[in-house]
Parts: sequence; C-alpha cells; structure tokens
Amino acid sequence: MMRGEEPSPAHRCAIATLQGARPAAILVIGAHPDDETIGIGATLGGLIASGWRARVLHVTDGAPHDEALRYALRHRTREEASAIRHAEIRDALRAGGMNPEAIVLPSLPIADQEASLAMADVARALADRIAESGADVVVTHPYEGGHPDHDATAFAVHAATALLASRGGSGAALAEMTSYHTRDGSLVTAAFRANAGEPVCHAHHDGRLDDDARARKRRMLDAFPTQAEILEPFGIDAEPLRCAPHYDFTRPPHEGKLHYESLPFGWTGARWRELARQALADLGLGA
Repeated sequence: MMRGEEPSPAHRCAIATLQGARPAAILVIGAHPDDETIGIGATLGGLIASGWRARVLHVTDGAPHDEALRYALRHRTREEASAIRHAEIRDALRAGGMNPEAIVLPSLPIADQEASLAMADVARALADRIAESGADVVVTHPYEGGHPDHDATAFAVHAATALLASRGGSGAALAEMTSYHTRDGSLVTAAFRANAGEPVCHAHHDGRLDDDARARKRRMLDAFPTQAEILEPFGIDAEPLRCAPHYDFTRPPHEGKLHYESLPFGWTGARWRELARQALADLGLGA
C-alpha cells in the first residue's frame, strides 16, 4: 500500500489466483532481463503449459551507462550490451519451453541503475501497461534493498496499481517473486525477508520445483552467459511466491546496511528513499 492510501482491490490474494483451477493472465514485471528467470522462470513455463496467458515486461534495458557495471559486457557499447541482454532473455525463455515472441513486451526506455531516478514516470507507464495487459496477477520484486532498480520497480508497480484503483481500473492481484537481499551480512536468494512490509494476507507458495522444472530452470539460467558470474548464487530448487505486502517506501526495508550499499553502485538507502518521497508527491500518493 502506498503511504497514506487505503488498501486497493489489487491487494486481494494473488496466491489463491495462482493456485486456482482456472487459467488466467499473468504479467511479470522485472527490473532487468533475467529477473523473471531468477524469480519465476520455471513456474511461468508451467503456468503457460496449463493454459495461462503470460507477458514479461522489463523496466530497464539491462545496460548501465557506467561500463564498469556491465561486467562481462564492459567492452561493448551500451546499445550492444542491451541487445545482448535482450537476446539472452529470449534464449532463456526458449530453453524453458516458452515462446518469447508471444511473451516479452518492449522494455521501458530506462538504463540499468536509473529506474530510481524516474519512479513517478515509471509508475505512470506501468499503470498503462498493466491496464493494457488485462492481467489477473502482476508479479514483481519485493522491497528489500537488494538492488535499487528492484526497489524502484516494486515502488512503481505498487504506485501503478494505486493509480489504477483511483481511476476505478485494474483489479489485478499483486504477488512477489524472490530476488536477493542481505541477512546477517550474507547474500540470501530464493527467500523473502519476513519483516519487509505489512502482510496483506499470509498466503505463500513455497514454489518447490520437481525434477523436470529444475532441469528447465537450469537451462534457463545457463542461457545468460554474460551474467553467469552474477547468477552463480541462484539455485534451481524453488521459486517461492507470496502476496505483495503493504509497504511504506519512505522507510528502510530493514534495519542495517542494505545489500546495494555494499556494491559499487554509488547508491544509498537515504538517497533512494528521498527519491521515493519525491515520486509519491509527484503522483499525489504521499501522506
């Protein structure tokens, strides 16, 4: 829930919809090309196989302006790096038995590392994309300080659903896939922080993958050769999902140092939260 807002219809139980007997429509909104694979890749393939209509949307183009942050692609131009990242996500979806041409939507025109600089604009764009998608469930990142783009995407999705609710639009339920965060000084993947926000409901899908799904997940992760070192900590055993909590994005997601504050991104939680306050005011969603 955005600060100062009442709960919207978007905060109904997303897990009940995902576990329902009837196929529906799902929109996965990730910050970068590979986030959907990390969080829900194998599960998405299973939903599509059972009749669900799926779309994947990336908030950034996957290529930072700072070439040092492009890692394996640091010697490529930003445009080349972005094209490679988008080719890899298509390869990954094919490796998971999915048709990328029917799934992947054009990403927003935002560079990797810069989603936080345009949160209000991203929220407005996502409101339009969510409405156009006709999604019953929208899946995105949790707010947990793992990456500033992840947190900006979480902010923008929550803000977008609040904007739509104020217009009497989209009743899509919000769910979260796991990303990564720091706990007790260590990187944690495939798990949620328990204290990240106020629960909407306690429904949770542990996302344990069977042998076939684990094999698909492995093939999907292997389809990102330029991200191999970054993806190494991510396993193939589970893809947990939960209903998106209500968040106060003007407060830290947890006590102590955020994961991205330990990385060479140049971001601090204080700076990020000030930008979130400004975006809330711009959108008319502040307290």
